[in-house]
Amino acid sequence: MKKFTRRQILGTAVGAGVLWPTVSRVARQSAAPRLSVRPRAPTGTIEPGLHDLGLRQERDGLICVPESVRAGGPVPALLMLHGAGGSARGIEARFPMAAAAGVALLVPTSNGGTWDGIRGRYGADVEFISKSIEFALDRLAIDPARLGVAGFSDGASYALALGLTNGDLFTHILAFSPGFIPPTEERGHPAIFVAHGTHDTILPIESTSRRIVPRLKRSGYTVDYEEFQGPHTVEPGMAKKAFDWFTGTPRTDRPR
Repeated sequence: MKKFTRRQILGTAVGAGVLWPTVSRVARQSAAPRLSVRPRAPTGTIEPGLHDLGLRQERDGLICVPESVRAGGPVPALLMLHGAGGSARGIEARFPMAAAAGVALLVPTSNGGTWDGIRGRYGADVEFISKSIEFALDRLAIDPARLGVAGFSDGASYALALGLTNGDLFTHILAFSPGFIPPTEERGHPAIFVAHGTHDTILPIESTSRRIVPRLKRSGYTVDYEEFQGPHTVEPGMAKKAFDWFTGTPRTDRPR
């Protein structure tokens, strides 16, 4: 109930037109989630399948490696972020779809009940995400032209913050039912996919994506935006469309 109330408050704030001034005030209090990791030649290997990251005892993460790695060459990869109250295991329904598309999934678990930047102050989650990406880069030849960040709900909001701040690392952002954009320092020009259900009562579309998407477009980003008849969820058909978009859409490479 507490989580739902927090989201209702957020939706009310956006609906009242105060989202962006609120974000500006928070941005002065905390740094944006800047990552220093970059694609490179791996020093080790990893077998296809699902593996624990083994980076911490509790609230660890997973990596799902497709069979296509056996063929050699770089593989597309997505950093995928769960919603509030979730964990890496809660995203397992997407693993077969990613494997079929030949996409490696890197799925960390947030340090707390949701991602730190949602509360306006980055820290432990940015550090763990950085370590998780290092883990993948040490073992996989990741395609630098297909390295994306995706998320659902709070994870989608956090994916937007990470992707916009690190557009010189992430080539694509996939946001399913985001609530807002946490503090960012925009770099690069990632391609963006946003999907949102028109019957979402948790993060209502009118006060979230229908405001977020025009703001992104005004800032010069290329946004593929999809609405579907459904609630606060990742609809399977929309997830498939997003994976197809990710594997088929080149980065724009327009400097910012």
